[in-house]
Amino acid sequence: MIAWSLSSETPAATYFSRSSPVSDNKDNPKPAIRAVVAKPLGAPPAAAPAAPAPVRAAVAAPVAAKPAASVDAPAAPPAGGMAKSTMAASTGAFSSPHPINGDTPGLELADAVPGEPPVNVLFRTVMKHSGSDLHLKAGLPGCMRLRGVIQKMATKPIPQDDMEKLFMAILGPKQVKVLEETGGADFAHVVGNDECRFRVNILKQRGKYAMVARRVNTSIPTFEKLGLPPSIEKLTHYDQGLIILAGVTGSGKSTTIASMLEYMNQREALHILTIEDPIEFVFEDKMSIINQREVYLDVIDWHTALKHAVREDPDIILVGEMRDQETFEAGVHAAETGHVVFGTIHASTAASTISRILDLFPPIQHHAIRQTLAFNLRAVVAQKLIPSIKPGVARVPTNEIMMVNPTIKDLILKSKDDKLLDAIRIGFLEGMVDFTENLLQLVNRGDVDKATALEFAPNPEQLKMAFKGIKVAAPGIL
Repeated sequence: MIAWSLSSETPAATYFSRSSPVSDNKDNPKPAIRAVVAKPLGAPPAAAPAAPAPVRAAVAAPVAAKPAASVDAPAAPPAGGMAKSTMAASTGAFSSPHPINGDTPGLELADAVPGEPPVNVLFRTVMKHSGSDLHLKAGLPGCMRLRGVIQKMATKPIPQDDMEKLFMAILGPKQVKVLEETGGADFAHVVGNDECRFRVNILKQRGKYAMVARRVNTSIPTFEKLGLPPSIEKLTHYDQGLIILAGVTGSGKSTTIASMLEYMNQREALHILTIEDPIEFVFEDKMSIINQREVYLDVIDWHTALKHAVREDPDIILVGEMRDQETFEAGVHAAETGHVVFGTIHASTAASTISRILDLFPPIQHHAIRQTLAFNLRAVVAQKLIPSIKPGVARVPTNEIMMVNPTIKDLILKSKDDKLLDAIRIGFLEGMVDFTENLLQLVNRGDVDKATALEFAPNPEQLKMAFKGIKVAAPGIL
C-alpha cells in the first residue's frame, strides 16, 4: 500500500508526496465505514400515562414493527475517565494502536481525490478508518481519535507554514476574519458531494494554529438504531415547553436531537426552525418545513437569530447550546409563547441540570429561575456514550430521562434537587429512567457488558444489586 505524507517542499497547490510503504496491519483489520440510513420508526410501545403538559397529536402513517437495534453513533471520548486498556478490552479496539510517540508508521492515509483541497486527504482518512475526530497541530503528524484513543496517521510532522495553507484552503473570508480577530473559528466542512460533514474548530495555542474536527453522520439515525429508550418518542409530542439534552462534549446530544426532529419531520406537518453554529445534520423537507440558520453565515449573531425566531411562525425551535443567560432567557421566552424549544447544556445528570442552569445566573435570581423552570421545563434527557460489545457498533448511548410531573415541579420549586433522582425512579411508569436502570437494560439487551456498565454507573453498588435482581427501595421524598 502507498501512504501519503506531508511535505513542506512541495508547491502551494500540492502538499502530499509519496513515501515508504505502510503495513496493511492484517492482524488488526480496520473497521469498515457503516452507512446509517434513517427509516420510519417501528410501531411505538404502549403509551405511558400522560405527562401533565398538553401533547400534540402525531400524524403518522402505520409502519411495520421491527426489532430494536443500536447504531454506531459518532465515536467520541467516553465520559468517566476510562483507562485505555479497559476501553480496548471492552470495544475490541486495535491491540496495537499508533501512539503519537510510537515507532509504528501510523494509520494508512486515504487516496487523494483530484480537485479537492489537500487537507481533504486527512478528512478522508478519518472517514476511511471510521474515526470520530481529526486532530492537527503544527509540529506533529496528523492524528485522529479512533474508538476513543488518539492515534497518528502515516504523515510526517506538519510544519506551521503548511498548517496555515491547509486551513486557508477551506476557510471563507468571514471565518478568516473571525480567526484573526478572536483567535478561533467554528465552521462546517463538507467532504466531496456531501459524503461526510465535519464540525471544525480552528484555534491558536502558543502562537501557532491547531485544528480539531468532529465527524458528523450525514444520515440521521432513528431512535431504534441509536438504541434510545422507548420513552424518547413521547417527548416529540409536546405542543409547547422546553426540552433539554444534557451531557458532556461528545456524548451524542446533537445526534439524539436530530433523530427527534427527523421523527417529527416524517410524521407531522410543522415548521421546524434550527439555529446552529455550525449546521451539523442537514434535513430534507418531508411532512414538515425545516429552515436551518447558521449563525455568522445566515444571521449576524445569536441574539438576532433568537429575536427573529419567534416572528417566523415556528412550531419547533432548536436553539443549540444554552451557554449563557441570554440564550437561556431567549429559549424560555420562546417556550412561554407557545413553542417547543430544544436546547443542550453541559451537565452530567438530569438532576444536576437544574443547578447547572442556575449557575448561569446570580443567586438573587435563582428563585425566579426555579419558577420559570417549574412551569416551562418539560423534560431533561442526560446522555453518555459508552463502549458497546455488539459487532460493528462502537458506542451506544445510556440515558437518564426526567419528565416534569407535579412531583418534580414541586421539588424544583422547593429547591430539593437532591430528591429529583428518587422522583425519576418513582416515575418509571411514566417513561422516566435513571442511568442505573438504563445500564441494566443495555446489559440485558446485549449492547454492553457488565464491566463497562459498572465503569460508567453513577452508583456501581446499586447496579451490582440490580444485576442480582435486587431493587433498592428509594427513600421517601414527600
